[in-house]
Formats: sequence, C-alpha cells, structure tokens
Amino acid sequence: MSAIQLLLVVVGAIAVTAFASRKGRQPALVVVVLASAISFIPGLPRFELAPELILSVVLPPLLYSAALDFSFVSFARNLRPILSLGIGLVVVSTAVTGVVAAWAVPGLALVPALLLGAVVAPPDAVAALSVGRKLGLPKKLMAILTGESLVNDAAALTLFTLAVAAATGKDTLFGNPFLLFGYGVLAGVLIGLALALVVHWTRSRLRDSGLETALGLVVPFAAYLLAEEVHASGVLAVVAAGIALGHNDAKASFATRLQGRQVWRSLDVLLEAFVFAYMGLQCKFVFAALPATGISWQGFVLGAAAVLAVVLLVRPVWVFLTYGHGVLRGRMTGRNWRRGRRTRLVPHQLPWQYMAVISWTGMRGVVTMAAAAGVPAGLPGRDLIQALAFVVAVGTLLIQGPTLPLLIRRLNLAAPEEERRAEWGAAKARDIVREAARDSLGTVPEGADPAVFGRLRERFTTALAASRESDETRMTPAERALLLTVRQQMLAAQRTALVRARKAGELPDDIVRGELERLDLEEAAADAAR
Repeated sequence: MSAIQLLLVVVGAIAVTAFASRKGRQPALVVVVLASAISFIPGLPRFELAPELILSVVLPPLLYSAALDFSFVSFARNLRPILSLGIGLVVVSTAVTGVVAAWAVPGLALVPALLLGAVVAPPDAVAALSVGRKLGLPKKLMAILTGESLVNDAAALTLFTLAVAAATGKDTLFGNPFLLFGYGVLAGVLIGLALALVVHWTRSRLRDSGLETALGLVVPFAAYLLAEEVHASGVLAVVAAGIALGHNDAKASFATRLQGRQVWRSLDVLLEAFVFAYMGLQCKFVFAALPATGISWQGFVLGAAAVLAVVLLVRPVWVFLTYGHGVLRGRMTGRNWRRGRRTRLVPHQLPWQYMAVISWTGMRGVVTMAAAAGVPAGLPGRDLIQALAFVVAVGTLLIQGPTLPLLIRRLNLAAPEEERRAEWGAAKARDIVREAARDSLGTVPEGADPAVFGRLRERFTTALAASRESDETRMTPAERALLLTVRQQMLAAQRTALVRARKAGELPDDIVRGELERLDLEEAAADAAR
C-alpha cells in the first residue's frame, strides 16, 4: 500500500461521507457499498493494512474519543447491562457462532470456527450511535450502547487471543483463560488510570492550549501500546484513560477544551469514513481467495447465511432472556400496585422497546475486520474465516443499518419523564450558575479599584436578577479594563459550582457538560473581544 493510495482512500471516503450526510443517508452504508463496487475495478491493487496497524492506530482514537464524552456516572449507573452486553453476550456469541459455523460451513473445524466466533463477536456501535443521536434515543439507552461499545472490544480481543493460542498451540501469559482475562482487565484499567493521572498533572503545568491538545492526541496510542506491551488489554487502558480525563476535563483551560472537542470530532469523521471504506475495498479480494480453500460456492453461501443468521439472532435472544423477566415482573408490579399491595421495584428493568432497539444494534465493523486480518498465516481455514467475517460485517451493516432507523421511529421512544428531568436539570443548572456568579461578585479582585469594581458589581447583579447579559456599551474605560478579570472570576466560580453539584448528585453529568461548554464559548467570546 502506497501513500498515494492511502490519501486517495481517505479523501474519497470523506467526500462520500459529506455527500451522504447532505442527502440524509447513512454515510457508513453508502461508503461500504460504493467501496465494495470499486474493489471490482479490473487491475485495482489490493488496499491492505497490517492488522496490528489497524488495532494500534485506528481503533484507539475512536475509543478514546467516545470515552472522553462518556459520563463516568452513567457508566456506573448502567454497569450491569453494560457488562451483560459487553462481556456476557460476547462470550455467548463466540461459543454459539463457533458451534454453528463448525456444523454449517464445510471444511471448518471446531477450533477455527471458535476463532471465527471471537472475530465476529463484538458489535461496532459507530453506525448505531450515529443513528441514535440523529433520532434522539433516550439517554439511558445511548449510555448502555456507548458503554457496551467501550467494553466489548476488550472481551472479544481477549477471546481472540485465547482462540489463536488454542489453534496454533502457543502458550499464553497464563494457562488459565479466566486468569488471563482478569489480568488483562485489571492491568489495562490500572495502566489507563495511571496514564490519565500523569497527563492530568502535566496539563495543569503546561498552560498552553496547543501543547495540551497535542498531549491529548498522544494519550490513546500511549495507553494502548503500554498495556499491550505487558500483555494487558490495550482497549480497556484507552477507555479508562478517556473516561478519567473526560471526567476531570473541567479543570483544563477553556481553550484546551474547545480545541480538543473540535479536534476529536474531526478525527472521528475521518477515521469512521476510512474504516468503512477499508471494509468495502476488501470485498473482491476476500472472495477471490475462496477457491483455494476447496469449498464450493453453494457450500460457502449456505454456511455464510447460517453464520450471519446466528449472529443476527443471538443478540435479541440474549437481551430478551436476560431482561425479559424484568418486563414481566414489572407488569406484575403494576398489577399489585393497583391492588394496593406494597411491592419492590424491579432492579435494572428495561422497557421492551429499549430491548428491541438494543437487539438490533449489532452491526460489526473495524474490530471484526482487523481481527480477521490478524488470523495467523498458515492456520487451516484462514481464508475461509476472513471471507465469513467479511460477510458478517458487511451483512449486518446492510441489514441492520437501514432498518434500525425504521425500528426506532416505529417504537416511538419519546420519553416524557426524561424530557421533564432534562428541563428540570437545565433550570437547576441555570440557578446554580447565577448564584455562583452572584457570590463571586462579593470578592474584590486583587489590585482592582473598589469603586470601579462596585459599579461593575451593580451592573452584573442587576443583569443576573433579570436573567440577561450586562450592558457593556455604556461602561467607562476603567470599567472595561476590569471587565475581563471580573468575567473570569465569575466563570471560574460558575464552573466550580457546576462540578460540585455534579459530584453531590444534584445535577446529571450531561447537563453539567452542556453548561460547561456554554461557559467555555462565553469565555472565548470575551477573550476574543479584548
């Protein structure tokens, strides 16, 4: 693969993404279909990257960006469904898919079939979350899907490592798979948290938004490589570092936060477009290798259909078996309540509409393609595993991608209680911000003229009482000179009050993040007006 090929793929993928977004289509679907068609152009060379390059360069920034925006409070609150989907479902999917593949695909033994199961086990939530944000899925549902996407890759890649070791006869760090998994999780999380602590300490002393943003760009790659170097989970190291730094983001400068948001949003668009283009460009070459496996086209089509079907079905079966009893108990709770009996609320209950959406968000993506490419050369069934993984990745994307928005609209997932809670939280946040600003005006800034500060305080107090901006057109030169200092003092007090309210559980994390972003923009505008 040459540099010019890489450049053409990236530019083309971004152009198609922009066109699809403008036309109201899902960019991932359009990019995959178009790239698959392009792969059949006669004489087109294969565009291929080393699997370790995909896992260590493409995956970490995508995970880190999602973790930065993910609330630690939401993660803790939805821990049970996140772990159920991110670990339990991945293990079950690996086992069930492996058994079915060994039975349905001619020439595929059980151990390589289980390796295939690990390859196709982790869903890629990029497309699903994009649809969810666009259609306004409830926040709890978005939190569960986001949390799952941050955990399932680690579980699947650990299972993949075990399956490769079993297929090749190589030894792993621990002979016991449970010890290996536990070590990978614990060590990965600790490495991520330790790195976040070092980065946070360093950022607090840089005082340069450009350097702080550059340091943030290094974090996901450093976390992944450090963890992988000691055979821990690089994925969980990236996720832990991202959540920790995102939770403490309010302590950085406003310029660093604003720059960081735009940088990571741009990187998300670029990498997501590249990933789906890369998937599509493998189409022709994956199937061209099939004749060498000795399998007939009929046998492959039937086997691939069986594997794709079980991948599509195992998720809804797991979800409804795990949480369906909660719906039934919830209905019984409702009946008993109407009869006047005291009943206990069902813990971790999910409405059936939520379960339906979760069941249909199983599109596969970058991890599946990277893991398939990472199957060791010379392993029996390698070409077959790669072809089946491609069918599953593209098949789930093309089947579930277009139908997921239809399902969401059909279920009418509007949550009036959540909307009321959001309105209450926004009003509460505004009250906290106003009160903090008012309190901050009680302290005269160091070196300020008390008389000038008194006039400014009167202006701001009047404006706060009327919930409007202060009139700066009639200020004296002395007042204007002190204005920026007073604003910074107010904004610092407001941020501190918001973070304190979040820590005390008075405000939800998403409301606090929204208010902090508003304050950042306000400070940036004031800074630009100097």
